[in-house]
Amino acid sequence: MKTISIIVAIAQNNAIGKDNQLLWHIPEDLRRFKALTTGHTIVMGKRTFESLPVRPLPNRRSIVITDIPGEIIAGCEMAYSIDEAIDKMEEGKENFIIGGGMVYSQFMPLAHRLYLTIVHKDFEADTFYSEIDYSLWKEIERQDVEASGSLGFNYSYITYERL
Repeated sequence: MKTISIIVAIAQNNAIGKDNQLLWHIPEDLRRFKALTTGHTIVMGKRTFESLPVRPLPNRRSIVITDIPGEIIAGCEMAYSIDEAIDKMEEGKENFIIGGGMVYSQFMPLAHRLYLTIVHKDFEADTFYSEIDYSLWKEIERQDVEASGSLGFNYSYITYERL
């Protein structure tokens, strides 16, 4: 079985990005992202790939979805549809969907697990995560984090598995 996991940080108003950038900088969340995804396949859209600080992310197999036929990005495997991305995912391992908004919405009905960072604040954004029907999910892990330093907001790490 190919396990599809979504990993995303979402503001309380479902905002996830603006101008192809994250809305906040939470070093602990970036460390968590690295710890969870290292050694796994990550799947993303081209704009998400372009927003990464290091391309491709080290120690991960990167599948980039693009709608430009024949497009090649060095160090990545290309997929020209959601179905092709799924075909390229690893059997028996977790495959992480890392963005952006359109890619998340297309994979949401197929996802087995959600790794959410919920930021307890509203943000102005141009990209939003789709509403989650929590009746389809079981919370299996939660850690609430109080604001520290100059962060100015609390956040929670919550992991869900599909019922």
